[in-house]
Amino acid sequence: MRGAKTLYIKTFGCQMNVYDSRRMADILASHGYVAAATPERADLIVLNTCHIREKAAEKVYSEIGRLKPFRDAGAVIAVAGCVAQAEGAEMIARAPAIDLVFGPQTYHRLPDLLRRIEQGAGPLIDTEFPAESKFDHMAPAPRGHTRARGPAAFLSVQEGCDKFCTFCVVPYTRGSEASRPVDHVRREAERLVEAGVREITLLGQNVNAYHGAGPDGAAWGLAGLLRMLARISGLDRLRYTTSHPRDMSDELIAVHREVEEVMPCLHLPVQSGSDAILRAMNRKHTASDYIAIIERLRASRNDIALSSDFIVGFPGESDADFDATLQLVNTVTFAQSYSFKFSPRPGTPAADLPGQVPDTLKAERLEALQSALSAQQRAFNEACMGRRVEVLFERRGREPGQLVGRSPYLQAVHVMANEDRLGTIAGVEITGIHPNSLSGHLDQGGGGTSAALQRAAGDRSQQI
Repeated sequence: MRGAKTLYIKTFGCQMNVYDSRRMADILASHGYVAAATPERADLIVLNTCHIREKAAEKVYSEIGRLKPFRDAGAVIAVAGCVAQAEGAEMIARAPAIDLVFGPQTYHRLPDLLRRIEQGAGPLIDTEFPAESKFDHMAPAPRGHTRARGPAAFLSVQEGCDKFCTFCVVPYTRGSEASRPVDHVRREAERLVEAGVREITLLGQNVNAYHGAGPDGAAWGLAGLLRMLARISGLDRLRYTTSHPRDMSDELIAVHREVEEVMPCLHLPVQSGSDAILRAMNRKHTASDYIAIIERLRASRNDIALSSDFIVGFPGESDADFDATLQLVNTVTFAQSYSFKFSPRPGTPAADLPGQVPDTLKAERLEALQSALSAQQRAFNEACMGRRVEVLFERRGREPGQLVGRSPYLQAVHVMANEDRLGTIAGVEITGIHPNSLSGHLDQGGGGTSAALQRAAGDRSQQI
C-alpha cells in the first residue's frame, strides 16, 4: 500500500451503520490506520452499505464505479454492511473493482482480512454469521476518537430481528435477535461518558426487544437497562431507536415518566394505518393497537413527541387503505416522520405478492402523506416559538460564533455562543423557526425544560 495507511469510510443508511463505521475506524486505528478526508487520499476505502431500499443498493454500485480509478492507483476497496451480506459473491461478479466483501457481523475480523489481501489473497468474501459476538473481539474506542465525535454518541445494544415483516431484509442480513450483556453495555457507556459524552442513543434493529444477560443472571429488558444507565454520573440524556409497537411494554412506558434522563422523544414505526396492509406486512399489530400504545405513552408523559415510519404503495394497498393511513396520521399527530414508497427487496415475501401498486400511484400517495406529515412537523416546531428548551451543543455552526445543538426533541438549534459551550447543556429561548431547524439565544434565567413547551406538546396529544 502507498505510504502511511489511510482510511476513508462512506456510510449509507441507518444509525446502526454509523455506529458500525465508527467501530471499524476504531479497530483499524489500533492497526495503524488514520482517517482520510477524501477517498483519493485513502489506502483503504470502505463502503458501509444499506439494503433496505432498491435505490440505496444501486447507489453502492454507482459509487464503486466512481472509486475505480483510486483502486487502479493502489487503494483497496471494501464493501461492508447489509448489501454485502445479502449479495456476497454477486457483488464481486458485478463490480470486479471490489477487493473485499464482509457482512455486519464480521467487521471485527477486518484487520486479518486486510492482512490477507496485502499478501495477495483477494478478492475475499466473509459473510458468515459467526458463533462469537463481534463485540467480544473489539477493543474500546480510543478516547481521542470519542472526543472528536462530540458529546452525543450511539451505542449498539441489540442486533437482528425475529419479527419477519414481509417487506424487510433485516432478519436475513443482520440475523436473529441478539442482545449484548448489561455489563458490556454499561462499561462502554461509562467509557463514552469519561471521554465527554453527555447523550447516548441506544441502537438496535428492534431495540425495545432487548433481553441482555444481567449481572444477576436474569435477562434484563430495555426498561431495566435504561434505569441502570441513567445512574451513570455525567450522562444527562438517553434515547433509543428503533422500536417495534409489539415490544412497547408497560415497564418501558413507565421509564418515560419516571427517568428524567430519558428524553421525551420516541421513534415508533407504524408503517400503515390499514389493518389489512398491516396483516400483509406481518406487523402483528393493528392501527387501534398502535393508537392505544400512544394513548398510554401520552398518559405517562404528556410532553412526549413522536416520530414514525410509513410505507406507501405496499402490494394490495387500495385507496381506502391509504386513507386509513392518513386518518391515523391525523389522529396521532407526529413531530417528525419518515415515509417511503414500497421498494421490493429480492428474497422478501412482499417482493412476490400480487397487487403491486404502480409507481405513479405510489408517488401520488407519498406526496399526499408527506404533505400531511410536514404540516404536523411545522406545527410542532412553531409551538416552540418563544419557548425555552434545553440544548446540548454539539458542533460549530456555519457562521462565525455560531453553535449547533439538539433540543430534547432532536430538533437542530442554532445559537450564537462561545465555543466553551460545546459539550454543555444550556437553556435557549427559541426566536426563529426554519425549514429544518430552530434558532434562538441563550437564556440566562436557568432552570429546566420549558413547562410551556411541555404543554405545547401535550396540547397536541389531546386529539387521542
